[in-house]
Amino acid sequence: MRRIFQIFKNDWLNVIKTPVAAFLIVALMILPSLYAWFNLKASWDPYSNTSDIAIAVTNDDEGSTIRGKEINVGDRIEKNLKENDKLGWTFVSKEEADKGVRHGDYYASIYIPADFSDKIGTLLDDEQIRPTIEYSVNEKINAIAPKMTSSGATSLVTQTSENFIEQVSKAVLTEFNEIGIELERELPTIRNIENKIFTLEDHLPDIEELGNKAVALEEKIPTINQKADKILELEAAMPEIMDAADNVVLLNEKMPKIEQAGEDITKLQQKMPEIKKVANAVIEVDENFGKIEELVSTTLEDIQKAQKVVNAAQEALPEIKKVADNANAFADALSAFLEANSDALDKVTPVLKQNLLLYQQTANDVNKFAAELNNNDLNEQAIRQQSGKLLVDLEASIVSIDQSVQLIETVNQQSSDQALTEYKENLIKLQKNFETERDQLTAIAKQPTSISKEQKNNLLTVSQQAVKQADNLVTAYDETIEPIMNEGLATLKKDAANASDNLEKAKEALPKVETILKDTKESLTYGEKQVKRLQENLPKLEEDIHQTAETIKEKMDDVESGINQAVDFYQNRFPEVKAQVQRAADFVENDLPEAAAEIEKVADFINNKLPELEDSVHKIADVVQNDLPGLEDTVRKTADKIRNFESENDLGDIIELLKNDIQQESDFLANPIKLDENKVFPIPNYGSANSPFYTTLSLWVGALLLISLLTVDVHDPERLYKHHHVYFGRGLTFVSIGFVQALIVTLGDMFILGAYVKEPVWFVVAAIFISLTFMSIVYTLVSVFGNVGKGLAIILLVLQLSGAGGTFPIQVAPTFFRMINPFLPFTYAISLLREMVGGMVPEIVIRDVIVLFGFMIGSILFAILLKKPLDPRIKKVSEQAKKSGLIH
Repeated sequence: MRRIFQIFKNDWLNVIKTPVAAFLIVALMILPSLYAWFNLKASWDPYSNTSDIAIAVTNDDEGSTIRGKEINVGDRIEKNLKENDKLGWTFVSKEEADKGVRHGDYYASIYIPADFSDKIGTLLDDEQIRPTIEYSVNEKINAIAPKMTSSGATSLVTQTSENFIEQVSKAVLTEFNEIGIELERELPTIRNIENKIFTLEDHLPDIEELGNKAVALEEKIPTINQKADKILELEAAMPEIMDAADNVVLLNEKMPKIEQAGEDITKLQQKMPEIKKVANAVIEVDENFGKIEELVSTTLEDIQKAQKVVNAAQEALPEIKKVADNANAFADALSAFLEANSDALDKVTPVLKQNLLLYQQTANDVNKFAAELNNNDLNEQAIRQQSGKLLVDLEASIVSIDQSVQLIETVNQQSSDQALTEYKENLIKLQKNFETERDQLTAIAKQPTSISKEQKNNLLTVSQQAVKQADNLVTAYDETIEPIMNEGLATLKKDAANASDNLEKAKEALPKVETILKDTKESLTYGEKQVKRLQENLPKLEEDIHQTAETIKEKMDDVESGINQAVDFYQNRFPEVKAQVQRAADFVENDLPEAAAEIEKVADFINNKLPELEDSVHKIADVVQNDLPGLEDTVRKTADKIRNFESENDLGDIIELLKNDIQQESDFLANPIKLDENKVFPIPNYGSANSPFYTTLSLWVGALLLISLLTVDVHDPERLYKHHHVYFGRGLTFVSIGFVQALIVTLGDMFILGAYVKEPVWFVVAAIFISLTFMSIVYTLVSVFGNVGKGLAIILLVLQLSGAGGTFPIQVAPTFFRMINPFLPFTYAISLLREMVGGMVPEIVIRDVIVLFGFMIGSILFAILLKKPLDPRIKKVSEQAKKSGLIH
């Protein structure tokens, strides 16, 4: 085994190292596929392109007159051919047709003589003359085309004959029918159906009853017309119904969202206790809004009082600065200032707390706006109004934060506390967030109608961060910062109060006091503006809260009840409604178009046929009322006459024979037999049907190409390899190339040509198996017999082309080829591929695989047994052949 694989390995290494050899090997892999593909493509679907096969048609029929009616069968044939595109019918003169057929311009010609219609008309004469259509064909142009043109000519004659038989039989049957009708008209009292007239006599009371029903039907015609009008109204409303149907389909598509809404309502029901608490809180706010107004007014007054205190303190500071150089005077003045304006410094921490609350409110307002914007709850006007207000608040807060930061820095100079430093930094972070919100709101306010999803999400994210920062600042101020601020202010007061003891320290404290008063004043101004704005908005806010509270009082129970009902509906009835909507949508999509078409048909019947039906009912009712009384006497007299007549004749049989369905019976005479065609294992086109043959042929050709260009011998100067090493080692190389050949040709059949294959995977596997079998046979012949083996492989190919039944059924081949058919590899290879193309029958597949496997094993055993003993003789013959200078 090692030496076998060594030969195989060396072969491929030599191929890889030699570009020319590699190129040839690749070419040998592809060339057989091209052989199959070109042949398949050339004969892909020839019978769909027969319209280009030119057939000359000459119509000289002069027509005829039969019983006063002019006919021209030739013109009718010509008209039918012009509508027929199965062949290239070309209408020319007789001379042009004869010349064209002779010179190969037309494959065939059809000539309709001048007396064609005349001869057809002799059918009604005593002596009939069979009409003829002259068909000429040039059989040397092509082997297949004459068969196609002959089929077209035969079809033409058949169709003409069928039409003629149909028309003649229709004319004869029409005459018979008229005779039967005339006989029936002349003898109205004679039975129309055998032995029924006597039954009619016995059932005259029943006829009278039926007549009464006809009269009753006539009386109901107005009601019928009313219902018909409703159907017409329904037809007129069909566009609206179809629109409604579209809405049903749309509703079905929206069911997942409706179902999600149901889940949301269920969650809302669970939150009702919390919602009611909030509602009660709104009502409580409404009831106590006066206190809120009073609180706002009080707050504004407190701010204004604080402003006065701070203003007074600021006005007193210049007097202290004047005596700063006089220690005693400065100490006395500063002590007096602190004693008189102690309240001004006490206002610092409450003012800072007030501003923090205003920042918190601004952050909450922006966050609420961002949430509403994301939920698409705001129109363009609301976006403009709210964004404008928020921009004002943000700008004021940004400026105020600068003052608050400066105030904290000034106080922190006294205490140097790390907590104040961190708090100041957090306040600056909030300011930066406010600046970002301001920029984003500015962009939104400029284009409120084209706000992107990204803008909405960015604003919501930043506003949520700002709310969290503001909440943390307020909480930290109450817990930590306010005591530190008070301590710092107390230290500042103490340093200033001890001016007499430490003049320099007191002088350092004076600018800090001045800065604190300045920042406090500006913070009070910010707070005053914000509180005044709130006070201005209080009436509108009070009105809104009051309306909301009244709505809550009035609607809360209804809302709660509605939510409960909605939840009950969702949990108990929604599944059924959902199923009904789905069924309705299915009806709309699948059945409604058909129902609409039926309504349209009924409406058409009402418009076109109902008036005739109504007229018929009136006539029947008139007959019943006016003629039926005399019918009884007529029936009895007729019965007596029939009894006398039946003793000699059976008129009922005669009338029944003469009366017939003209169209149906004439059609039957023209086409008495119907062909019911059933395709088993259908294949859509001629090319796909031929792919098993040409694929099999290409695999054998591929093997022949290999043995023609590649040697089966191994260069072995050291005589390391035995005969079986050479056979199997080089054989693996041939088989591997054959494997690729099979893979390329089958994949190309399917994906390049688009051939139909029922079992594509097994088609590839089968081709690979066939390639291995063919390669084993051909390789064995050449390996054992040398050049003689090549000749044998070619002879086998020639025999298999005709004897395998690849194109024509083997049953139509000569006896010799039918005899050798069961012994040819092609027979089973083509059969196996046909099973994969059209559909597998397991028994056939198993048979083909076993036989092909037998060929493979047989060829291998043949080589094992004969290669060694025959090898010296074959080499001797080969050497003698080479001496000719023609054979390698």
